[in-house]
Amino acid sequence: MDDRNPLEDLRARLSEALRSSPAQDLEKNLQALLAAFFDRFDLAAREDLDVQKKLLERAQAKLAALDARVAELEARKP
Repeated sequence: MDDRNPLEDLRARLSEALRSSPAQDLEKNLQALLAAFFDRFDLAAREDLDVQKKLLERAQAKLAALDARVAELEARKP
């Protein structure tokens, strides 16, 4: 799997294609347009999602341990 950000890859390709042409203003306008377009989606980076997944897994494990402990304590009641 490619670790590069697809948006960064797209930007780099567009930049390289336009670098040899006289369309510098077009490049700036296109970058601004793409940035505004993708900002609307409120996207999260893969790294952020992976961190949140690990935190959730850890919280679920702690919750399962606490549930087991509560069940054990309730079973001891006279």
